[in-house]
Amino acid sequence: MTVRFAILGAGRIGQVHARAVSSIPAATLVAVAEPFAEAAQRIKDTYGCDIREIDEIATSDDVDAVVICTPTDTHADLIEKFAKAGKAVFCEKPVDLSVPRVKEALKTVEAEGATLMVGFNRRFDPDFMALKAAIDSGKIGDVEMVTITSRDPGAPPASYIKVSGGIFRDMTIHDFDVARWLLGEEVTTVMAQGSVLTDPAIGELGDYDSVNVILTTASGKQCTITNSRRATYGYDQRMEVLGSLGMAHAQNTHENTVEVAVEDGYHKAPLLNFFMDRYTMAYANEIAAFVDAIQNGTPTPTTGLDGLKALELAEAAVESAQTGKAVTLP
Repeated sequence: MTVRFAILGAGRIGQVHARAVSSIPAATLVAVAEPFAEAAQRIKDTYGCDIREIDEIATSDDVDAVVICTPTDTHADLIEKFAKAGKAVFCEKPVDLSVPRVKEALKTVEAEGATLMVGFNRRFDPDFMALKAAIDSGKIGDVEMVTITSRDPGAPPASYIKVSGGIFRDMTIHDFDVARWLLGEEVTTVMAQGSVLTDPAIGELGDYDSVNVILTTASGKQCTITNSRRATYGYDQRMEVLGSLGMAHAQNTHENTVEVAVEDGYHKAPLLNFFMDRYTMAYANEIAAFVDAIQNGTPTPTTGLDGLKALELAEAAVESAQTGKAVTLP
């Protein structure tokens, strides 16, 4: 069975998912919905799909699943709408910026018996999957400490910062999900600090651009997360896991693997510039996993509950950064 998709939102992440859907033999892109005609036309011209209104997609018999790439404040409403319409739903993080609203949406999904997957693409990166496999195989023993470094090459525009929910809910939320995945236990305590070091305008908008977070589980396992909105050398994505028997780490991905050694030192190609290039395979892998869940009627690998848990950690980090105190989760 080929799963027939519609993309809701043709912005940057919508284009990424249109490419991912079109790269999978078991999926086909049928339609795109986007208020900006030029963006919609770009996807139509590239992938040969229709341009339709969201309401039309909800009633379309030739659409099995939707990928929600619209602004965050529309996510929960669209999840409910398409769950009730009988479509499988893939939604980019976060489900919403409000924990109670996320819970409402998840209740609707459960009541409708709908399929929902939340887009935490880093779990599907080949290097990070290999790192998780090393943990699961027992090669490094029991996980004790996790270190996650995630730094963007540059900050998004002010217009995006204003509606993003802040760095913890927008950027660190990916790392909160990965931390839960690698630790293998739920986090009980969150300690966070935030600063404005790269752009005063970000501080004027009430946000941070440089943050560090320490997560602790009930058994004492720890995860340290470091984020920055500015890394002049490229998109910095690294992870390290220390276990009782050893250590496993995943390094950055460069444009190529060539290293040139000359008189003034060793030289490598630059890092891949941003998430569209760095996580191309991860986006394809997660859509493939979504298709597999639809075809086989199995649970999705990243669920609405994962989205809720990551948002709860983000909320705790905001509180900790503002108060200077550790926050204990229920």
